[in-house]
Amino acid sequence: MMLDSFLIRAALAGLGVALAAAPLGCFVVWRRMAYFGDATAHASILGVALALSFDVSVFAGVLAVSLAMATTVSTLSGRGYAMDTLLGVLAHSALAFGLVAVSFLQGIRIDLMGYLFGDILAVGKPDLAMIWGGAAMVLALVAWRWSALLTATLNPDLAYASGIDPKREQMVLTLALALVVAVAIKVVGVLLIAAMLIVPAAAARPFARTPEVMAVMAAVIGGVSALGGLQAAFVFDTPTGPTIVCVAAVLFAVASLIDLIRRAVA
Repeated sequence: MMLDSFLIRAALAGLGVALAAAPLGCFVVWRRMAYFGDATAHASILGVALALSFDVSVFAGVLAVSLAMATTVSTLSGRGYAMDTLLGVLAHSALAFGLVAVSFLQGIRIDLMGYLFGDILAVGKPDLAMIWGGAAMVLALVAWRWSALLTATLNPDLAYASGIDPKREQMVLTLALALVVAVAIKVVGVLLIAAMLIVPAAAARPFARTPEVMAVMAAVIGGVSALGGLQAAFVFDTPTGPTIVCVAAVLFAVASLIDLIRRAVA
């Protein structure tokens, strides 16, 4: 069977994460929420430790803790706390507590580097089903709320006038973000999830005429980064998760250069 090849499974896993992260990454860029994604991703290592401690699915543990972190940040952000300070404290504290919690696990063999930087080559068929199932949920959620999310992002006052509650849309984004973190942890790891959210969307931004085009372009760039990174890691024998992000960064640099030349000529 085709899925018996670990490289095919890895490629499909990378594409699944790219599809899930692309539209959400656009909202992260538009709302300047890069640190928000970072804090949610860093908290997920605590979810891994709790899941292994209580012998439940790592996906469920990561999703629960990521959702709790994202909800906490959303709740506290409007209560007099400086957002960058709040996110810095929560992100690094959650990562530190997660790493300490992992060290207390007795009798459980855990590949910490795999969770921190991803282990896409070890993706199995159940992982693949979870990744694509999670990606489908994220895409369905964002497609369902697309117009409301866009209005709340561009103009909260207009959203209120249109009967849209920006706080509710923020919670939809929060749920989608937690899902993406849970889906992506196996592919690029805790420390690189935010990069897969932000870099493809940022690379697509200069060339997109509409928000919808930007989301599609971000998905294409994310997919190319995943497949290109997988190929480069295979050829150069480098860590796969970081190599995927390196390819995305190169594509961003090329896109920025093209945009600069275009502006200079115009």
